[in-house]
Amino acid sequence: MIRPLPFADALSVLRAAAEETRLRILALLREGELSVSDLTDILGQSQPRISRHLKLLVEAGLVERHREGAWAFFRLVEGVSGLLEPLAAAMDRAAPPLSEDRARLQAVRAQRAEAAQSFFARIAPQWDRVRSLHVPEATVEAAILDVLGPGPIGSLIDLGTGTGRMLGLLAPRATRATGLDASHAMLSVARANLERLGLSRVDLRQGDIHAPPFGRGSFDLVLVHQVLHYLDDPARALREAARLVAPGGRLLVVDFAPHDLEFLREAQAHRRLGFAPEQVAGWLGDAALSDVRVRELAPSGEAEHRLTVTLWLAHERSAVAAPAREVA
Repeated sequence: MIRPLPFADALSVLRAAAEETRLRILALLREGELSVSDLTDILGQSQPRISRHLKLLVEAGLVERHREGAWAFFRLVEGVSGLLEPLAAAMDRAAPPLSEDRARLQAVRAQRAEAAQSFFARIAPQWDRVRSLHVPEATVEAAILDVLGPGPIGSLIDLGTGTGRMLGLLAPRATRATGLDASHAMLSVARANLERLGLSRVDLRQGDIHAPPFGRGSFDLVLVHQVLHYLDDPARALREAARLVAPGGRLLVVDFAPHDLEFLREAQAHRRLGFAPEQVAGWLGDAALSDVRVRELAPSGEAEHRLTVTLWLAHERSAVAAPAREVA
């Protein structure tokens, strides 16, 4: 939604945009977030020059900056950037210089995707081994969509987003989607995967799940998918996740039921060998959430060493009249 701007602020915004390189940067950022390195490659200008233009755009309130390790990424600010939307829509993107910028943007994204997939190819065999131990990913994803229901999601955050698979599933239904992960390498994989799906406007941030850099009540849906078993203090992580849930919002946890596959500690760095339904439900209740509903997806057949996937859906307490715990 475009927020009204005072006349002086609107004039400042238009002045900031009224320069060739800055206008090209704004047109590029409409396609998704980019780093300084990306912009120097696309625009063929020096890093100090690009950084100077970005600084002016940030000061004008058109662009926001966030760090990801040693990298800095830039994206359009929601709302205020809408002041320039009619101008941006009127520009001919099929003609130079915007057509050339977009072509170089696609080349930069292709290089980024290749690097990300090269990294993931090295770790994929480990992931595939875990996937082989539980029900297919498609079954888990169908259960997630079922428990969330068909309605709009609103604002979404995926804590510990990894490859961005859950954002790819849910972001199209969200008004705003954010992914948080501690690993810059995994965020690079997520960014490439989401761009491939046409979801380049998803906000990806580097940060600690135990201290997410967002205000209380910032999201309508908070997702913690296959993350808890890596953590030393999963209860603390859920308290922080619950803090992000907006009034009337929901928190969805997906993880493994208790198991005895000790090799996962060494081979996959699992800290916890699954969680009992009542254990996570109790943590969610302690975090001031209620109406916790549990669904278990047990593997079929007689195969040995198989994992059960459990879903816990909890609600912010103002959303329910009579708190209850239910196993479905």
